[in-house]
Amino acid sequence: MPTLKVGVIGTGYLGSLHAKLYKEIPACSLAGVCDIDQTRAHHVASQLGVPAFTDYRRFFDAVDAVSVVVPTQLHFAVTRDCLKHGLHVLVEKPFTATLREADTLIRLARSAKRTLQVGHVERFNSAFAAAQQYFKNPFFIECHRLSSFPNRSLDVGVVLDLMIHDIDIVLGLVKSRIKKIEAVGVNVLTPYEDIANARITFASGCVANLTASRISDEVMRKIRIFLKNAYISLDYRNEQAYVYSRGPAGIQKESLPIEKEQPLKRELAAFVQCVLEKKPPVVTGAVAREALAVALTIRKLIWKNPKIF
Repeated sequence: MPTLKVGVIGTGYLGSLHAKLYKEIPACSLAGVCDIDQTRAHHVASQLGVPAFTDYRRFFDAVDAVSVVVPTQLHFAVTRDCLKHGLHVLVEKPFTATLREADTLIRLARSAKRTLQVGHVERFNSAFAAAQQYFKNPFFIECHRLSSFPNRSLDVGVVLDLMIHDIDIVLGLVKSRIKKIEAVGVNVLTPYEDIANARITFASGCVANLTASRISDEVMRKIRIFLKNAYISLDYRNEQAYVYSRGPAGIQKESLPIEKEQPLKRELAAFVQCVLEKKPPVVTGAVAREALAVALTIRKLIWKNPKIF
Protein backbone atom coordinates (compact mmCIF):
# COMPACT_ATOMS: atom_id res chain seq x y z
CA MET A 1 0.00 0.00 0.00
CA PRO A 2 1.39 3.44 -0.90
CA THR A 3 2.27 5.92 1.83
CA LEU A 4 0.15 9.06 2.02
CA LYS A 5 2.00 12.32 2.60
CA VAL A 6 0.04 14.40 5.11
CA GLY A 7 0.38 17.85 6.64
CA VAL A 8 -1.27 19.71 9.50
CA ILE A 9 -2.46 23.31 9.24
CA GLY A 10 -2.77 24.86 12.70
CA THR A 11 -0.46 23.71 15.51
CA GLY A 12 -2.40 24.70 18.59
CA TYR A 13 -3.27 22.06 21.19
CA LEU A 14 -5.41 19.92 18.88
CA GLY A 15 -3.34 20.51 15.75
CA SER A 16 -0.12 19.45 17.44
CA LEU A 17 -1.92 16.28 18.57
CA HIS A 18 -2.96 15.58 14.97
CA ALA A 19 0.67 15.91 13.90
CA LYS A 20 2.00 13.62 16.64
CA LEU A 21 -0.58 10.92 15.90
CA TYR A 22 0.04 10.98 12.15
CA LYS A 23 3.63 10.01 12.97
CA GLU A 24 2.25 6.83 14.57
CA ILE A 25 0.14 5.74 11.58
CA PRO A 26 2.15 3.42 9.28
CA ALA A 27 0.12 4.17 6.15
CA CYS A 28 1.12 7.85 6.09
CA SER A 29 4.11 10.10 6.58
CA LEU A 30 4.02 13.56 8.14
CA ALA A 31 5.47 15.95 5.55
CA GLY A 32 5.18 19.20 7.49
CA VAL A 33 3.21 21.43 9.83
CA CYS A 34 2.02 25.00 9.41
CA ASP A 35 0.95 27.83 11.69
CA ILE A 36 0.91 31.62 11.32
CA ASP A 37 2.67 31.69 14.69
CA GLN A 38 6.23 30.95 13.58
CA THR A 39 7.48 30.07 17.06
CA ARG A 40 4.69 27.56 17.61
CA ALA A 41 5.10 26.01 14.16
CA HIS A 42 8.86 25.57 14.61
CA HIS A 43 8.41 24.16 18.12
CA VAL A 44 6.06 21.39 16.93
CA ALA A 45 8.10 20.77 13.78
CA SER A 46 11.36 20.40 15.70
CA GLN A 47 9.75 17.91 18.09
CA LEU A 48 8.60 15.76 15.19
CA GLY A 49 11.52 16.25 12.81
CA VAL A 50 9.53 17.77 9.95
CA PRO A 51 9.58 21.10 8.08
CA ALA A 52 7.70 24.11 9.46
CA PHE A 53 5.70 26.60 7.40
CA THR A 54 3.90 29.84 8.22
CA ASP A 55 1.91 29.96 4.95
CA TYR A 56 -0.05 26.79 4.22
CA ARG A 57 0.07 27.48 0.49
CA ARG A 58 3.83 27.00 0.58
CA PHE A 59 3.64 23.28 1.29
CA PHE A 60 0.78 22.32 -1.05
CA ASP A 61 3.16 20.48 -3.38
CA ALA A 62 4.73 18.52 -0.51
CA VAL A 63 1.52 16.83 0.70
CA ASP A 64 -1.37 14.72 -0.59
CA ALA A 65 -3.74 15.41 2.31
CA VAL A 66 -4.06 17.78 5.25
CA SER A 67 -5.74 18.21 8.60
CA VAL A 68 -7.22 21.70 8.92
CA VAL A 69 -7.13 22.59 12.62
CA VAL A 70 -7.53 26.37 12.60
CA PRO A 71 -10.17 28.63 14.21
CA THR A 72 -13.69 28.00 12.95
CA GLN A 73 -13.92 31.27 11.02
CA LEU A 74 -10.95 30.14 8.89
CA HIS A 75 -12.22 26.62 8.14
CA PHE A 76 -13.89 27.64 4.91
CA ALA A 77 -11.08 29.63 3.31
CA VAL A 78 -8.30 27.19 4.20
CA THR A 79 -10.29 24.07 3.24
CA ARG A 80 -11.39 25.70 -0.02
CA ASP A 81 -7.82 26.51 -0.99
CA CYS A 82 -6.66 22.99 -0.16
CA LEU A 83 -9.43 21.35 -2.19
CA LYS A 84 -8.79 23.64 -5.14
CA HIS A 85 -5.17 22.54 -5.11
CA GLY A 86 -6.27 18.90 -5.25
CA LEU A 87 -5.64 17.92 -1.62
CA HIS A 88 -7.75 15.58 0.49
CA VAL A 89 -8.94 17.33 3.65
CA LEU A 90 -9.93 16.44 7.18
CA VAL A 91 -11.33 19.63 8.71
CA GLU A 92 -12.08 19.79 12.41
CA LYS A 93 -15.60 20.42 13.68
CA PRO A 94 -17.61 22.55 13.42
CA PHE A 95 -17.46 22.05 9.66
CA THR A 96 -17.87 25.73 8.78
CA ALA A 97 -19.36 28.90 10.22
CA THR A 98 -22.34 28.95 7.81
CA LEU A 99 -24.38 26.51 5.74
CA ARG A 100 -23.52 28.39 2.56
CA GLU A 101 -19.84 27.78 3.23
CA ALA A 102 -20.55 24.10 3.92
CA ASP A 103 -22.45 23.72 0.65
CA THR A 104 -19.63 25.33 -1.31
CA LEU A 105 -17.03 22.96 0.15
CA ILE A 106 -19.22 19.91 -0.47
CA ARG A 107 -19.62 20.87 -4.13
CA LEU A 108 -15.94 21.63 -4.47
CA ALA A 109 -14.86 18.29 -2.98
CA ARG A 110 -17.31 16.44 -5.22
CA SER A 111 -16.15 18.17 -8.40
CA ALA A 112 -12.47 17.72 -7.47
CA LYS A 113 -13.08 14.07 -6.51
CA ARG A 114 -11.30 14.55 -3.22
CA THR A 115 -12.02 13.13 0.23
CA LEU A 116 -13.60 15.64 2.60
CA GLN A 117 -13.97 14.40 6.17
CA VAL A 118 -15.14 16.40 9.18
CA GLY A 119 -13.68 15.74 12.63
CA HIS A 120 -16.57 14.43 14.69
CA VAL A 121 -14.32 12.30 16.85
CA GLU A 122 -16.96 10.60 19.01
CA ARG A 123 -17.88 8.47 16.00
CA PHE A 124 -14.53 6.77 16.61
CA ASN A 125 -14.85 6.39 20.38
CA SER A 126 -14.31 2.78 21.49
CA ALA A 127 -17.38 2.84 23.74
CA PHE A 128 -19.59 4.00 20.88
CA ALA A 129 -18.16 1.33 18.58
CA ALA A 130 -18.74 -1.43 21.15
CA ALA A 131 -22.45 -0.63 21.45
CA GLN A 132 -23.27 -0.26 17.75
CA GLN A 133 -25.34 -3.45 17.56
CA TYR A 134 -27.79 -2.14 20.19
CA PHE A 135 -28.67 1.16 18.53
CA LYS A 136 -32.08 0.26 17.10
CA ASN A 137 -35.18 2.45 17.28
CA PRO A 138 -34.34 4.62 20.30
CA PHE A 139 -37.25 6.50 21.88
CA PHE A 140 -35.31 8.75 24.27
CA ILE A 141 -31.70 9.95 24.27
CA GLU A 142 -30.02 11.98 26.98
CA CYS A 143 -26.62 13.61 26.49
CA HIS A 144 -24.42 15.45 28.98
CA ARG A 145 -21.18 17.11 27.87
CA LEU A 146 -19.68 19.20 30.64
CA SER A 147 -16.22 20.70 31.09
CA SER A 148 -14.39 23.33 33.08
CA PHE A 149 -13.67 26.65 31.39
CA PRO A 150 -11.17 26.08 28.56
CA ASN A 151 -8.31 28.24 27.35
CA ARG A 152 -9.06 27.39 23.73
CA SER A 153 -11.97 27.19 21.26
CA LEU A 154 -13.37 30.46 22.55
CA ASP A 155 -14.14 31.76 19.06
CA VAL A 156 -17.50 29.93 19.19
CA GLY A 157 -20.12 29.14 21.82
CA VAL A 158 -20.67 25.86 23.59
CA VAL A 159 -23.21 24.68 20.98
CA LEU A 160 -20.68 24.67 18.14
CA ASP A 161 -17.78 23.72 20.39
CA LEU A 162 -19.23 20.86 22.48
CA MET A 163 -22.90 20.13 21.83
CA ILE A 164 -22.33 19.58 18.11
CA HIS A 165 -20.60 16.27 18.94
CA ASP A 166 -23.82 14.96 20.48
CA ILE A 167 -25.98 16.47 17.76
CA ASP A 168 -23.99 14.48 15.21
CA ILE A 169 -24.33 11.26 17.23
CA VAL A 170 -28.08 11.75 17.76
CA LEU A 171 -28.74 12.41 14.07
CA GLY A 172 -26.80 9.27 13.23
CA LEU A 173 -28.87 7.20 15.67
CA VAL A 174 -32.35 8.51 14.86
CA LYS A 175 -33.32 7.89 11.27
CA SER A 176 -36.21 10.34 11.24
CA ARG A 177 -36.86 13.94 10.32
CA ILE A 178 -36.83 16.58 13.03
CA LYS A 179 -40.27 17.78 14.08
CA LYS A 180 -39.36 20.39 16.71
CA ILE A 181 -36.34 21.98 18.39
CA GLU A 182 -36.41 23.87 21.70
CA ALA A 183 -33.36 25.48 23.26
CA VAL A 184 -32.19 27.68 26.11
CA GLY A 185 -28.77 28.95 27.12
CA VAL A 186 -26.76 31.79 28.57
CA ASN A 187 -23.36 33.42 28.31
CA VAL A 188 -21.42 33.68 31.56
CA LEU A 189 -17.74 34.24 30.84
CA THR A 190 -17.67 34.91 27.09
CA PRO A 191 -19.77 36.80 24.52
CA TYR A 192 -21.12 33.42 23.38
CA GLU A 193 -23.35 30.87 25.12
CA ASP A 194 -21.32 29.01 27.76
CA ILE A 195 -24.08 26.65 28.85
CA ALA A 196 -26.95 25.36 26.74
CA ASN A 197 -29.76 22.83 26.71
CA ALA A 198 -31.66 21.63 23.67
CA ARG A 199 -34.60 19.30 23.21
CA ILE A 200 -35.06 17.74 19.78
CA THR A 201 -38.31 15.95 18.93
CA PHE A 202 -38.33 13.66 15.89
CA ALA A 203 -41.26 12.59 13.73
CA SER A 204 -40.71 9.00 14.90
CA GLY A 205 -41.55 10.11 18.45
CA CYS A 206 -37.98 9.90 19.71
CA VAL A 207 -36.88 12.80 21.91
CA ALA A 208 -33.27 13.82 22.53
CA ASN A 209 -32.28 16.03 25.43
CA LEU A 210 -28.81 17.58 25.13
CA THR A 211 -26.92 19.61 27.74
CA ALA A 212 -23.51 21.19 27.19
CA SER A 213 -21.51 23.42 29.52
CA ARG A 214 -17.98 24.76 29.66
CA ILE A 215 -18.36 26.30 33.10
CA SER A 216 -18.84 23.12 35.12
CA ASP A 217 -16.84 21.86 38.09
CA GLU A 218 -17.01 18.32 36.76
CA VAL A 219 -15.97 16.86 33.44
CA MET A 220 -18.54 14.59 31.82
CA ARG A 221 -19.11 13.14 28.36
CA LYS A 222 -21.97 10.69 28.63
CA ILE A 223 -24.97 9.56 26.62
CA ARG A 224 -27.86 7.29 27.56
CA ILE A 225 -29.95 5.68 24.82
CA PHE A 226 -33.32 4.26 25.87
CA LEU A 227 -34.81 1.43 23.81
CA LYS A 228 -37.98 -0.62 24.19
CA ASN A 229 -36.67 -3.12 26.75
CA ALA A 230 -33.25 -1.75 27.67
CA TYR A 231 -31.01 1.25 27.72
CA ILE A 232 -27.36 1.79 26.87
CA SER A 233 -25.09 4.04 28.89
CA LEU A 234 -21.87 5.26 27.25
CA ASP A 235 -19.07 7.11 28.96
CA TYR A 236 -17.01 8.62 26.14
CA ARG A 237 -14.36 10.04 28.44
CA ASN A 238 -13.53 6.76 30.17
CA GLU A 239 -14.46 4.62 27.15
CA GLN A 240 -16.99 2.50 29.02
CA ALA A 241 -20.26 1.01 27.76
CA TYR A 242 -23.05 -0.66 29.72
CA VAL A 243 -26.36 -2.25 28.75
CA TYR A 244 -29.18 -2.23 31.31
CA SER A 245 -32.01 -4.68 30.64
CA ARG A 246 -34.76 -6.61 32.41
CA GLY A 247 -33.59 -9.78 34.11
CA PRO A 248 -35.09 -12.46 36.41
CA ALA A 249 -34.20 -10.43 39.51
CA GLY A 250 -34.95 -7.00 38.07
CA ILE A 251 -32.64 -4.70 36.15
CA GLN A 252 -29.38 -6.34 35.14
CA LYS A 253 -26.22 -4.50 34.11
CA GLU A 254 -23.86 -5.80 31.45
CA SER A 255 -20.47 -4.26 30.80
CA LEU A 256 -19.55 -4.41 27.11
CA PRO A 257 -16.00 -5.43 26.16
CA ILE A 258 -13.99 -2.43 24.93
CA GLU A 259 -10.91 -2.39 22.73
CA LYS A 260 -9.55 0.95 23.84
CA GLU A 261 -7.65 3.14 21.41
CA GLN A 262 -7.33 6.89 21.27
CA PRO A 263 -10.40 8.06 19.30
CA LEU A 264 -8.50 10.79 17.46
CA LYS A 265 -5.90 8.29 16.27
CA ARG A 266 -8.67 6.03 14.99
CA GLU A 267 -10.24 8.99 13.23
CA LEU A 268 -6.98 10.01 11.52
CA ALA A 269 -6.22 6.42 10.53
CA ALA A 270 -9.72 6.13 9.03
CA PHE A 271 -9.15 9.34 7.05
CA VAL A 272 -5.87 8.02 5.66
CA GLN A 273 -7.50 4.70 4.79
CA CYS A 274 -10.42 6.41 3.03
CA VAL A 275 -8.05 8.45 0.88
CA LEU A 276 -5.85 5.48 -0.04
CA GLU A 277 -8.78 3.15 -0.74
CA LYS A 278 -10.95 5.86 -2.31
CA LYS A 279 -13.84 5.19 0.08
CA PRO A 280 -16.25 7.75 1.54
CA PRO A 281 -15.53 8.71 5.16
CA VAL A 282 -17.91 8.05 8.06
CA VAL A 283 -18.50 11.78 8.49
CA THR A 284 -18.74 13.29 5.04
CA GLY A 285 -19.30 16.97 4.38
CA ALA A 286 -23.00 16.23 3.83
CA VAL A 287 -23.30 14.41 7.17
CA ALA A 288 -21.48 17.20 9.00
CA ARG A 289 -23.70 19.79 7.30
CA GLU A 290 -26.77 18.19 8.91
CA ALA A 291 -25.26 18.52 12.38
CA LEU A 292 -24.19 22.09 11.62
CA ALA A 293 -27.71 23.02 10.48
CA VAL A 294 -29.21 21.77 13.75
CA ALA A 295 -26.50 23.45 15.83
CA LEU A 296 -27.07 26.79 14.10
CA THR A 297 -30.82 26.48 14.69
CA ILE A 298 -30.23 25.79 18.40
CA ARG A 299 -27.89 28.76 18.65
CA LYS A 300 -30.42 30.98 16.90
CA LEU A 301 -33.17 29.92 19.31
CA ILE A 302 -30.93 30.62 22.30
CA TRP A 303 -30.03 34.11 21.20
CA LYS A 304 -33.50 34.94 19.97
CA ASN A 305 -34.76 34.73 23.52
CA PRO A 306 -31.84 34.15 25.93
CA LYS A 307 -32.70 33.04 29.45
CA ILE A 308 -30.76 32.59 32.63
CA PHE A 309 -30.98 29.05 34.04
